[in-house]
Amino acid sequence: MNYHAAAPPQFGMPLPQWNGWQPSGDPMAVAEIAGGPLAPDIRGLVLFQDVPGGTWVSVNVSGLPPYRPASGNQAPIGPHGFHIHETDSCAPGDPTNPFQGAGEHWNPTRQPHGNHAGDFPALFSNNGRALMGFFTDRFRVDEVIGHSVIIHQNPDDYRSQPAGASGKRLACGVIRPYPSQ
Repeated sequence: MNYHAAAPPQFGMPLPQWNGWQPSGDPMAVAEIAGGPLAPDIRGLVLFQDVPGGTWVSVNVSGLPPYRPASGNQAPIGPHGFHIHETDSCAPGDPTNPFQGAGEHWNPTRQPHGNHAGDFPALFSNNGRALMGFFTDRFRVDEVIGHSVIIHQNPDDYRSQPAGASGKRLACGVIRPYPSQ
């Protein structure tokens, strides 16, 4: 399979040639990311595709807030914690603490934090944009459908229990089969 970068899709456009690959018939899923009350400009896609030995995850997000280093008692803004969460709820809920209905980090094997199947690498914003692709052998596509993807305000420390102190939830997207079934 070829995973070389290509022009990312415009939102609302079909995904088939995103990131330089053609769909191979392997199971795929997508989460359409939308910002909530704390970061309404965030938009993006997270694509999941079964590949030999695991899953390839491709991320294309824009509208991330500007980086702000930690200062005094204030946590940094960015790099952004990025995870699969337990449920399929992306209802904003409390505008000061949104997306709580998504539950905690998805952790089907009950591992300590930092080793959850849903713990992903941090998203680094470049003028509000983050593009990333990575391989994981922690799950297959059919296992994540019906969960949600959350982008957090702060980086994950990968050690605080149970979920890493990655701050407020800025954006959410439910993982659905692709193409729609």
